[in-house]
Formats: sequence, C-alpha cells, structure tokens
Amino acid sequence: MQTIPKPLVLANQWTIVLSVLAALIFQNHWILIVPLVFGISQLAFGFHPIMKITKLFLSKPLNTYIQEDRDQQKFNQYIALTFLTIAIVSGIFHFTILSIISTIMVGLAAFIAIMGFCVGCFIRFQYQQWKYRRKNPSY
Repeated sequence: MQTIPKPLVLANQWTIVLSVLAALIFQNHWILIVPLVFGISQLAFGFHPIMKITKLFLSKPLNTYIQEDRDQQKFNQYIALTFLTIAIVSGIFHFTILSIISTIMVGLAAFIAIMGFCVGCFIRFQYQQWKYRRKNPSY
C-alpha cells in the first residue's frame, strides 16, 4: 500500500479551502483554476506544486508522519476536481447558482476533511460495500 504523509494532504486541502474562500469573497470563479491545475498535475504527472513546497518545510523524515492511503487520496482528488470543474464551467456559462453550490461543496468537503471526517472516504467505503454486496448476494 502506498501512502502520503498527512501534512502534504492537509496542504492540498488548505489550498482548496483558501481558493474556495477567495473565489467566493471576490466572486471570481477563475481563482479555482489554481487547485484544479494542481490537482490535475498531481493525478496526471504525480507532481503537486504545493505538496513539493510543503515537503521543504517538514522537519522529520516523511515516513515518521501519519500516513494517508494514496488510492483514497486519488479518489478524493477526482471528486474535488469534478466539483471544481463544474464550478468553473458553470461560472463561465453564467450558471451562478450551480457555480456557487459546487464551489461551496468542494470547500466544505475539504474543510470537513481538515477537521477529521473524510467525506470522500465515506463515499468510497459505501461504494466498495455496494460492489461487494452486488458480487456476493448471499451477504
């Protein structure tokens, strides 16, 4: 199982939360391009600029921090990128309500994750349970 140190995950989550707050305060959906591009870069190339910068400030070896499951984080990132994309595209087409709702949803999910409950983890767990029950009807 591959893992990611929790401080790097938190840096990504804070990037999303702060970008969402800035986008809502300044009423500018283009601010959401930052976490969108960073997230796409992470999934496509394994390079996330904020995580790379955060690594420079960590004082202990990476393996001494609490670890997060890499596959779970990829799943969460896909969810975040979906909502960020919906927010940006709906903002471009002036679907303001959809843009705001999508922006708030991704921001809330990231903030709730920072507080300790991972919405994406819950969704993935339920999905895996559903797949298992579907494959094993006697369960």
